[in-house]
Amino acid sequence: MTYSRTPWLLLAAALILAAIYLFPLYWMYVTSLKGSSEIYANPPTFWPLSPDPGIYPDVWARRTMPVYLWNSLLIASGVTAITVILGTGCAYVLARYRNAWIDVGLFCVLMLQVLPASVMVTPLFVGFNQVGLLNYPRTAVVLATAAKAMPFFVVLVRATFMSVPRELEEAALVDGNSRVGAFFTIVLPLARNGILVCAILTFMTAFGEYIYSKSIIQSPSLQPASVGLSGFLGPNSSDWNAIMAYAAIYVTPILAAFVILQRRIVAGLTSGALK
Repeated sequence: MTYSRTPWLLLAAALILAAIYLFPLYWMYVTSLKGSSEIYANPPTFWPLSPDPGIYPDVWARRTMPVYLWNSLLIASGVTAITVILGTGCAYVLARYRNAWIDVGLFCVLMLQVLPASVMVTPLFVGFNQVGLLNYPRTAVVLATAAKAMPFFVVLVRATFMSVPRELEEAALVDGNSRVGAFFTIVLPLARNGILVCAILTFMTAFGEYIYSKSIIQSPSLQPASVGLSGFLGPNSSDWNAIMAYAAIYVTPILAAFVILQRRIVAGLTSGALK
């Protein structure tokens, strides 16, 4: 009897934890629809008494949201493209070849994963200044963020390549195919779900990048939405419904993309992408 109840107890616990984790998201949307007086009401209301969706077009126009979102999209797309193109080849080499140098390379990749962006931003800023990349701040942010995302991508995609049987490549080589041809015709199609999942995770992470953008990009017309949100904050911030509306506009595209791509994400997870 106790054993039969265990799955239901685990499910209930998972739902409770999910509700706790998602409550700030719900509170963000609810607060964005409240009036100024209702936001400070005690006890708080868990649903706006007089919802006012007019704050959304106001924030959209007043805070130049299209510019910020476009910059976020450019940075995230650039980071994802660089990471996928370079990281896929690196992950394949680390998965298929084993020697002392490969082990050293894998160790270095794992060590890079533990370095926080807050530690790396100063040396990167100095280095970019020396080579003149600060004149192209969005490009500098893309390169810095791609370098930060690369170890995570390589480690996960390497696991995907290791789940592809070597015998398939050996059969292609026996049939006269080259190593490169076997990679593109045999290995890559079988690993596409895992690569896609990692690419989606990389894009979502890069879309919310803040530290490098805040430190490197000085012009508001080039800053992403994460930096634009910090413009609301200050010692006397009180426009909470506008702040929450901005955050809702910023977060909703990512949530929508996740909902649309959830089937592929689950397929990638079950194919061994995150073993």
